[in-house]
Amino acid sequence: MDASAEEMIAVPPGRVRLSDRRTQRSWSVDLAPYELAAFPVTQALYAQVTGLRPSTGQGARLPVDSVSWWDAVRFCNALSRQDGFAPAYHLHTDGEGVEWDASADGYRLPTEAEWEHACRAGTTGPHYGPLDEIAWYRDNSDEQIHDVARKRPNPWGLYDMLGNVWDWCWDIYDAEVYGAYRVLRGGGWFDEHWSCRASARRRSHPTFQVDDVGFRIARSLVC
Repeated sequence: MDASAEEMIAVPPGRVRLSDRRTQRSWSVDLAPYELAAFPVTQALYAQVTGLRPSTGQGARLPVDSVSWWDAVRFCNALSRQDGFAPAYHLHTDGEGVEWDASADGYRLPTEAEWEHACRAGTTGPHYGPLDEIAWYRDNSDEQIHDVARKRPNPWGLYDMLGNVWDWCWDIYDAEVYGAYRVLRGGGWFDEHWSCRASARRRSHPTFQVDDVGFRIARSLVC
């Protein structure tokens, strides 16, 4: 497996039920089929597309980290152009806004419903397998990031959905309480086991760059 390039996995349609522990709210989302990257964007791919190496530690097969939500959005558009797809995002000239063109076939961030549906891969528990076998987290990571795709994938062939780095998602977390903060999913190398669950949600400001946060890319199947 070449972990320096994008490998997209076909995710079947389905329905996922999301929940928020803070508000005790839950809701269901129906999903059309889509594609999701087999592993987080690597440092090699990020550097090849952007010319930048922002990560705290350096390694071609390590997930890129210390990238903001805005960095991830710009990367998606740049990779779309490179691969001949229509960019999914229209960035406002003032740098303060972005619109998602749902008719575009380019790369984008997954919604958190897409992320959780893909993470679960038909399973119903907090993890899609024994945590030590599928995820790098505080108990087994030596408190450092690890190369992608070294742990066991989930039943749909997706690696590192839990642990290693948190994944940025498209969604705003809670606009009324947290404003522009965006959703993070999956848990990271420094997190305890309870943060590395399919349902766990975290938030961060879209301009923040954190050393346990990366992202993976998705694509809509546009007719």
